[in-house]
Amino acid sequence: MDYLRLSKIMKAMAEPNRLQILDVISTGEKCACQILDHFDFTQPTLSHHMKVLMEAGLVTARKAGQWQYYSLVPERLAEFQALTAQIFKLDSEKRIDKKELLIK
Repeated sequence: MDYLRLSKIMKAMAEPNRLQILDVISTGEKCACQILDHFDFTQPTLSHHMKVLMEAGLVTARKAGQWQYYSLVPERLAEFQALTAQIFKLDSEKRIDKKELLIK
């Protein structure tokens, strides 16, 4: 289990604006201008949020002309889902093991 990687992803997602950004781009690639339409903050603030999301590996960017286009990294999101499922699976298995011990 890579707790450091998981915590980096969770930290990036722990900010409400970044969660909303992920939701906005979940329907497909968006340019910064399209993302900004959903928020009441400036382009430099968006750049900061996108940097955090990209460092966590959740988002990728490509430049076309003067705009950056952002999209989700599906493999990283799948990894996040698998890691969190593993944590909760381990927790539930531990509970089952404890119940079995109590029954014996």
